[in-house]
Amino acid sequence: MGIKRARLLNPFWKVLYWYISSLDKKGEVIFLNYGYADNKKIELKKEDEINRYSIQLYNHVASSIGLEGLDILEVGCGRGGGASYIARYFTPKSVMGLDLCKKAIEFCNRYYSVKGLSFFCGNASNLPWPDKNFDAVINVESSHRYSDMGQFLKEVYRVLKPGGYLLFADLRDKESMETLRKQLNNSKMKIIKEEIITPGVIKALELDQERRKALIAKLAPKILHRPIKEFAGTKETGIYKSFFTKKKEYLHYVLQKG
Repeated sequence: MGIKRARLLNPFWKVLYWYISSLDKKGEVIFLNYGYADNKKIELKKEDEINRYSIQLYNHVASSIGLEGLDILEVGCGRGGGASYIARYFTPKSVMGLDLCKKAIEFCNRYYSVKGLSFFCGNASNLPWPDKNFDAVINVESSHRYSDMGQFLKEVYRVLKPGGYLLFADLRDKESMETLRKQLNNSKMKIIKEEIITPGVIKALELDQERRKALIAKLAPKILHRPIKEFAGTKETGIYKSFFTKKKEYLHYVLQKG
């Protein structure tokens, strides 16, 4: 999918995201990422096992640095599963989740009760916190929908304490991978790690696809199965095929503010 077409579809994905947040009242969908799988199997509590692959993506990103005792912000927290996992497993001082979708934040505030974890509605381009407020900002599979990536990075730089980190993971097509790297290079933060993790994302989609299909069949009317499957990345969809053919890559970066 080219950049122009992606921008045209962006409003549709926003509506679909809102719809998913409205549809799932019982918390059966608390992660909206494609997941990650490698040869390591992290230990999880029984109640978290059902979301293993989505959690493993967060674990891969969050374990890039030590988070114990830190103040963490997740921008684009969605339905809060990742922020909850980090708060419960990494012993940070605090975790704040921010998302533009009001219904998602309403869900998070009803569903989670974890010490040090809180959620707020807001825009990634205008973060509602003062300068030098966080030790780390986490951004997982959210930035490809932003209208102004450069402004988001300026806001991340502003709210990070000196020495703080941006832990970033997202997909890009071939046309925009180099643009992303230029944006990161221009962010005043130093790139200290970069990797392509597409093989691990493909593996997770393959291992998790039956569960995803079952959830779609259970929660959504049949007329919406096809677009939601595309959103979920099941094997018959364009997004899965674009990973498989390397038209899109899934990238992981760690940046540090000087």
